[in-house]
Amino acid sequence: MMGVRGKVTVTLPDTEGDSLWLRDLWVNEWGGDAMISKGRSYTLEDLDVLIAWVDGIRVGAATYHRTMDECELMSINAMVENAGVGSALISAVEETAKTAGVRRIWLITSNDNLDALRFYQRRGYRIVAVYPNAVDEARKLKSTIPEMGYYDIPIHDELELEKLL
Repeated sequence: MMGVRGKVTVTLPDTEGDSLWLRDLWVNEWGGDAMISKGRSYTLEDLDVLIAWVDGIRVGAATYHRTMDECELMSINAMVENAGVGSALISAVEETAKTAGVRRIWLITSNDNLDALRFYQRRGYRIVAVYPNAVDEARKLKSTIPEMGYYDIPIHDELELEKLL
């Protein structure tokens, strides 16, 4: 997807093609069609979704789970780096949450995901908890979670970040 230069727009999925694309994205990027957060398993059907587009091409997606009081950002995938896709997606999720009256958005990432930690902290998210060995426990529910992560860092712990809206 090199060379994408247009303006990023974010929409709700509205076609079967969107759903199939998202399922493929999750399988390729997250190792299956389920995600584990704080010991709970979520499927795509459990989550709200936003898709990022540039020039009619899907370039990213965000999934999240909203309750009355808070919103958990489950995933952000930007298929193009440094094009504003991740920023557009997180802004859209935050705006959706704010409009619904939610005042706290939070997420879980793993101890190896240094690029994500940088991305979120630069956008006002703060580390509020560390859950030692939580990924080891999640691996019992989802065996496709790798043991070795980014930068050859062993994956063991979950980090919780939050932003008050």
